[in-house]
Amino acid sequence: MTVQLTGEDLSFEQLYEVSLHGAEASLAAEARARMIASRAVIERIVAAETTAYGVNTGFGDLAEVRISPDQIRTLQINLVRSHACGVGAPLTESETRAIILLRANALAKGLSGVRPLIVETLCAMLNQRVHPVIPSQGSVGASGDLAPLAHLALVLIGEGHAVLNGKRITGGEALREAGIPPLVLEAKEGISLLNGTQGMLALLALALREAQILTDSADVAAALSLDALRGSPAAFDPRIAGARPYPGHSTTSRNLLRLNRGSQIRESHRPTDRDPRVQDAYSLRCTPQVHGAVRDALAAVRAVAEIELNSATDNPLVFVTVDGVPGSGDVISGGNFHGQPLAMAADQLAVALATLGGISERRTEHMTNPHTSLLPAFLTSAPGLNSGFMIAHVTAAALTSENKALTAPHSVDSISTSGGQEDYVSMGMSAARRLRPMLDNLRRIIAIELLAACQGIDFHAPLRTGGEALKAHSLVREVSAHVEADRSLAGDIEAVAARIAERVFSDILR
Repeated sequence: MTVQLTGEDLSFEQLYEVSLHGAEASLAAEARARMIASRAVIERIVAAETTAYGVNTGFGDLAEVRISPDQIRTLQINLVRSHACGVGAPLTESETRAIILLRANALAKGLSGVRPLIVETLCAMLNQRVHPVIPSQGSVGASGDLAPLAHLALVLIGEGHAVLNGKRITGGEALREAGIPPLVLEAKEGISLLNGTQGMLALLALALREAQILTDSADVAAALSLDALRGSPAAFDPRIAGARPYPGHSTTSRNLLRLNRGSQIRESHRPTDRDPRVQDAYSLRCTPQVHGAVRDALAAVRAVAEIELNSATDNPLVFVTVDGVPGSGDVISGGNFHGQPLAMAADQLAVALATLGGISERRTEHMTNPHTSLLPAFLTSAPGLNSGFMIAHVTAAALTSENKALTAPHSVDSISTSGGQEDYVSMGMSAARRLRPMLDNLRRIIAIELLAACQGIDFHAPLRTGGEALKAHSLVREVSAHVEADRSLAGDIEAVAARIAERVFSDILR
């Protein structure tokens, strides 16, 4: 599969194919034509020695410094080198591929004034699997993700470091081995490579995919927990969802009803002398309201990211005069590089992830707590001699609290940089960067709930759970046997978490 970049119609599915599955990319013919027209505007400005920010001036607080024509190439190289100040652990291969593709697509839009060769070289790096080493820290999300994108640009000019065939080597060596000529940057091409939101966007877009998988998996886990706790499905009646018509609420209600359809356990929720409960705890009864709010939050975040996928986030932007003299147009400075929309979206996603983990942990607590579960204490048939799922729940609690701490908002933070020129910044990269550890925590929280729910359902034998939920029970049992006596559950948690990542539970809802 080859993704044709136009700057206008890149989809999430194409992004995931390139970043996760190694699909190739190329510059579409119509995008090439727009880029050539846009480049002509820049070349006309350079020839006329007309002052234009980012073309023949300094940057940021040095914008008043005029650069002579014979120093323009040096200016581009200096810009890339000076901005490559990132630190910390490198981004993953999938994150790096996403950044390369997104930067190429933004430039292909034809509003940056760079040569088609820039996008073609970025595509060649993707196709030959030359992956720049991009440190994850150093961006405040102001003039875009300057430091991360500078490390990408370093490899384009044959400097920095890259990973090729699993080996970390210099950028120059990587380009030579891949047969890609290093770029000699012309006017404005340095700033166009560095100005943009593609770092934070890449991380947010990949996190969205994982968040959707986990939300579907959480519905599956909740359905199993409902039966393990002999809860009532009455709260999922479509009439209740219709009385408060949030889309996510309806989706989760339908999922829970479908998963537990045909359950032999569900009738035992009816009040008896042994089980006097009239209503279930909120973590069961309000699952549609809580999971549904998460679903609706994900939809809102996706809407923001979807706009950003095909947006021009460079500065200045080049607008070609339609039907005018070749090379005529306007170069306008603005602020499309500012990451505030993405930073706020990442904060919203972080809250959604913490919420999903919080209610999952509550269901696990109910199943392990003998005062609420009506199951053997801590889900073991010999409590006291065995501790059962006692500490598995503690692990879920620890991860849940860690995620709560990670939800501290980044988008309301700001710190002035660049001599006060960049005096209000988004912190969008850090907002997106903390999503990966939150997703890892949430995956394990849900894995623990799945393990506990399956253990609880086993105690109801010979009664069986619903047909669709039974599929999930079988998937868990393929990697984790019923706990007869105490054993370390660390491996079981990781095995089920890996299955969640493989989408086996979320695919039940497809």
